[in-house]
Amino acid sequence: MNGKKEGDYKLAQENVEFPIPGKVLSVNVSQGSEVKEGDVICTLESMKMENPILAPRNGTIAKLELSAGQVVEAGQLVCIIEY
Repeated sequence: MNGKKEGDYKLAQENVEFPIPGKVLSVNVSQGSEVKEGDVICTLESMKMENPILAPRNGTIAKLELSAGQVVEAGQLVCIIEY
């Protein structure tokens, strides 16, 4: 026995970051939302083009701090997905 009880474990997390700078046009999820790999988290406008930011895996949005109209930089956090 390792002393842990059932349900006594920690979920893994993955940070999702913006690959390019731009302006957030829409946010399609909220904190606590369940997402599947490939779901659109938000849409980013960069150089007059709309770029969907996709969930890299199935999971739950644990942290989301962005809103439509927000200007973001490359490498800035989009959300954290727990799985």
